[in-house]
Amino acid sequence: MVDMGRTAKGLTALGILTAGVVVGAVAERLATRRLREGEFVGIEAAGGHSVEVVTDDGVSLHVVIHDEAPPGAPTVIFSHGYALSLDSWPGQRESLRGLARVVLWDQRGHGASQRGTPGTTIDRLGVDLGHVIDAVAPTGDVVLVGHSMGGMTIMALADHAPNLFGPRVKAVALLATSAGGIADIDLGLPRPVARLAHRIAPSIGAALESQGPVSALVERARRSSTDLGLLVTRAYAFGATAPPDGTRLVSHLIAGTPVDVLADLLPALQGHDKVRALHVLERCDLLIMVGDADLLTPVGHSFEIVRHTPSAELVILPGVGHMLTLEALEEVNRHVRALVERVVHR
Repeated sequence: MVDMGRTAKGLTALGILTAGVVVGAVAERLATRRLREGEFVGIEAAGGHSVEVVTDDGVSLHVVIHDEAPPGAPTVIFSHGYALSLDSWPGQRESLRGLARVVLWDQRGHGASQRGTPGTTIDRLGVDLGHVIDAVAPTGDVVLVGHSMGGMTIMALADHAPNLFGPRVKAVALLATSAGGIADIDLGLPRPVARLAHRIAPSIGAALESQGPVSALVERARRSSTDLGLLVTRAYAFGATAPPDGTRLVSHLIAGTPVDVLADLLPALQGHDKVRALHVLERCDLLIMVGDADLLTPVGHSFEIVRHTPSAELVILPGVGHMLTLEALEEVNRHVRALVERVVHR
C-alpha cells in the first residue's frame, strides 16, 4: 500500500526542487519558440515495413524492418531507451542503408507496442528482445545496438540466453548505458538533493499508478508544458551542443510515452544490475560509447562495463550528453557502421 502522506511530502519536495526550473521556463519562453516549430515525421514514413511480434505473455511488440541490404547481410537490431521509441534512431538507420538489414522495435509500453501487465522488469525486456530476434532474424548474423535502457535490455538478454552471443550475435554496441547503480547517479544535482530525488521517485511512481485521476492530471499537465519539457530535455539529454531538431524529437517521444508506463519502469531501472552478465559480451565484438557530459548514465558507468569486458572498444565523446545518437550523429554512425562492417567482412 502506498503511504500517501509520505508521497505528498515527496511531491512537495519535488515541487520545491522544480520551482526554479519552472521560473526559468517562463523566462526562456521566447528562446524555446524555435524548438517548438516544425512537424515531427516518424521513421516509418522513410520506408520499411512493420510487423507485430507477440511475446510469451501475449504482448504485441511493434517492429519495423528495412531490408535494403544484399543477401546474407547481418541484421542490426536497435533497442531504444527509456521514454523513447524506435523513432529515436533516424540517423543510424540511414547510415546502414545497403550494408545491413535494419530492425527497429518499440519496447513494451513505448511507441506502438502494447504495455503488458504492471511490474515490468529489465529481465522482461531482455526476453522480449529474444522474441524479436527469433521472429525477424531466425538465421544469420546479428548485431545488437542499445541506447540507455536499450543497452540494459541487451545485458538482460545476455543473462537470459548467453548461448546466443558468439554463435548468432556477433557484435554489440552499448551506447550511453549502465550495468547497474542507477540509484546512485547524482543527476547533476547536489548529492543530498539527488538522494532525495531517487528516494521519492518510487513513491511518486506508485501514487501515479494507483491514483487514476492524479495520473491523468499529471499527463495533461506534462503534455501542455511544452516549453518546460523542451528546457528539461535540453538540460538532461544533451551536452554542449543541443540540436534543435533533436531536442524537439526527444521531447516529442517523451511526451508520447504514458506517465504510468514511465512510473512502472522506475523501480526496474533503479534496481538494474547485470554486472554478472557482462562476461557474456566478451564473446562478441563489443563497442561502448558515452559522452563525458552525460548526466543520466555518466562516463564512470561505461568504465565499469569495460572493467568487466577488457576487449571492448571504448569511445568517449567530449562535451556530449546522453542523447549521443543525435548530438554526435556522425561520430556514432561512423563507429557503429565500422562495427557492422567488421561482421560483414568476417
